[in-house]
Amino acid sequence: MEEFVSEDSGVQDVGPQINGLVGQILETTSALLVWIRQKLLEMALLICVILLVFWVASFLYGSFYYSFMPTANFITPVYFYRTDCPSPHHSVCSFPVANVSLLKNGKHQVMTYGQPYQITLELEMPESPSNQELGMFLVKMIPYSKAGQIVDVSARSAMLHYHSSLLQALGTVVFSPMLLTGASEQKQPVIVELYSEFKDDSYKPIVGAVIEIHSQNIQIYRAHLYIFAQFTGIRYLMYHFPLISALIGVMSNFAFLSLIIVLSFLQFNLGSHRNPGKVPCSKIEHLLFNIQDICQGYTLQKYGLHCVKSSLCTSTTTHLLNSPIITENVDAMECNSVEVEESIPDMGVEKSDDDSREVAEDEPICEAGDGEMIL
Repeated sequence: MEEFVSEDSGVQDVGPQINGLVGQILETTSALLVWIRQKLLEMALLICVILLVFWVASFLYGSFYYSFMPTANFITPVYFYRTDCPSPHHSVCSFPVANVSLLKNGKHQVMTYGQPYQITLELEMPESPSNQELGMFLVKMIPYSKAGQIVDVSARSAMLHYHSSLLQALGTVVFSPMLLTGASEQKQPVIVELYSEFKDDSYKPIVGAVIEIHSQNIQIYRAHLYIFAQFTGIRYLMYHFPLISALIGVMSNFAFLSLIIVLSFLQFNLGSHRNPGKVPCSKIEHLLFNIQDICQGYTLQKYGLHCVKSSLCTSTTTHLLNSPIITENVDAMECNSVEVEESIPDMGVEKSDDDSREVAEDEPICEAGDGEMIL
């Protein structure tokens, strides 16, 4: 029986320990779950901030690229026509002329002011006897403004490349299958560079150009006008290396925005901790309740704090209640060093050294400093 009683008592002794251990495990688990949830929320907030900053950095780079980079190239077809020509071989026929619009979609300027452009005319001419006998011919371009004023004039010469009769015969034999099926034609592209570095004038921006070929017997399949921007410096890097430029630009904006956010956050935290002119209301209430515990001799009408006068804390309480911190944050407090009511009169009983020593040990120490009270 004694053995069973000892075993029961041992089980009863272990039971509270197990319950306490289980409680500790549950408390630890709940605290761990709260900590994990808090960390997950912080990580989610950090990820959202990073994504927002990255989106703003990308938007800034895209806006800069759109406003800083001009039109890189512009291609438009050129349609030549003749006037006053009764027959194709008549000597009165005018030169082939074309009027080309240099506006994108008929509204926007193609060229940016101050940016150099290369303007080239490409002619597809058949290798006909008429063109071979033509020799050199002159191509003239006259840009004009919106008011019809002539901005500039450019004239360049061009001609077909020479091919001997034997080379033409061999080429015809070799490419005869492609020529018969229509996959190839007997033609030559003639490229005429009209301007190597043309800069548009901001006072007279060009809206079109007249292109004229000084040859009456020239034959042309089709023609195109090419305008290429001659980039230099940052524009050259941004155009020829777009991915590297975009990566550098976005990361630079991201670093700059992140630095601004971090500095703002640090400034906000340091300003909230080191602001000597204002104290939160919760801290003021805490100080008032500490005053109630230290000195128990004064009455704060609004807060109902009942105190007893103590010479140890009179100067500190009076200084604190008259300070601008309390009067600025707590408008309802109507207590100062002059308007003090004694709730319990001085009994005039002399205390012994032991009693005074005990009171001094029980009471907190107050020291009047520069507007601060150390409890």
